[in-house]
Amino acid sequence: MLVTVFFTTFLVSSKRCSRNKNVQNSTSLPEFHFIQLSEVPDLQPVLFGLFLSMYLLALFGNLLIILTVSSDSHLHTPMYFFLSNLSIVDIGFISTTVPRLIVDIQTHFQVISYVGCLTQMSLIIIFACMDDMLLTVMAYDRFVAICYPLHYQVIMNSNRCGVLLLGSFLLSLAELLLHYVAILNFSNCEDFSEISNFFCDPSEVLKLVHLNPVINTIFIFSIGTLFGLLPMSGILFSYFKIVSSILRTSSSSGKHQAFSTCGSHLSIVCLFYGTGIGLYLSSFLSHSPRNNAVVSLMYTVVTPMLNPFIYSLRNKDIKTSLRKILSRTF
Repeated sequence: MLVTVFFTTFLVSSKRCSRNKNVQNSTSLPEFHFIQLSEVPDLQPVLFGLFLSMYLLALFGNLLIILTVSSDSHLHTPMYFFLSNLSIVDIGFISTTVPRLIVDIQTHFQVISYVGCLTQMSLIIIFACMDDMLLTVMAYDRFVAICYPLHYQVIMNSNRCGVLLLGSFLLSLAELLLHYVAILNFSNCEDFSEISNFFCDPSEVLKLVHLNPVINTIFIFSIGTLFGLLPMSGILFSYFKIVSSILRTSSSSGKHQAFSTCGSHLSIVCLFYGTGIGLYLSSFLSHSPRNNAVVSLMYTVVTPMLNPFIYSLRNKDIKTSLRKILSRTF
């Protein structure tokens, strides 16, 4: 049902924009222009090589996590099930922006069509929200594992894990639909030309909508509260309970094992929310488009690239499985 509503909304938005554009050109839709990360010609090959390397590194790291989890039966647990899905989402997240950025740097043509912009924005919203929801679910998984270890297998059964994953996806679609309800207010599409970022950032697209500034601000803060603050509150609550449970444990080895189990996930949470909050605040506080673009790079490129390496470097089970795979391969 949500998917049907989404595509109906998409078509209505496109047709409305097309009608407004009909006076000037009856067959074409408007185009959006991105900003350049740097206007220095000598830096273009450097940026091209840098982003290509980061993209390949992110693909390699996340695919390695997926391969490791799927090939080792000892890792077929809820914790690593959600981790492998997080890696899949990270691949989709970084693939939505970086390949397009690499092509734009190479061709010096920072232009995207109306439909292409809406498609890119849609994928960014879905993957970013999925990242958010999966990190929350993983925090809940750690909470159950540490606070209710005897009931862990019963609570986090395969059906529950599937429902949590499906719920994360449906909430991502809900956030996307809320954005589409807002952008249906597109009117004079021919006036929408420049996006102050290197991709169709949802907050930048919303600035192009002829909404009352107060309503626009309320909408952005509502989205941030529903899909940012509430999940983050759930993570903080889970870790508050986890730390309380760990401190009541008398065994020092048990404390160390519990902290090491949660350390990787907590590092990714800090990285994801730290860059996310920076991106969220920069859209309000910074008046420099390039500063916003740099913060966006941290959120959309650096975070998906570092996530698998944080887990592989800090997680003993992952490292053990990687050694087994490498020993069988070589």
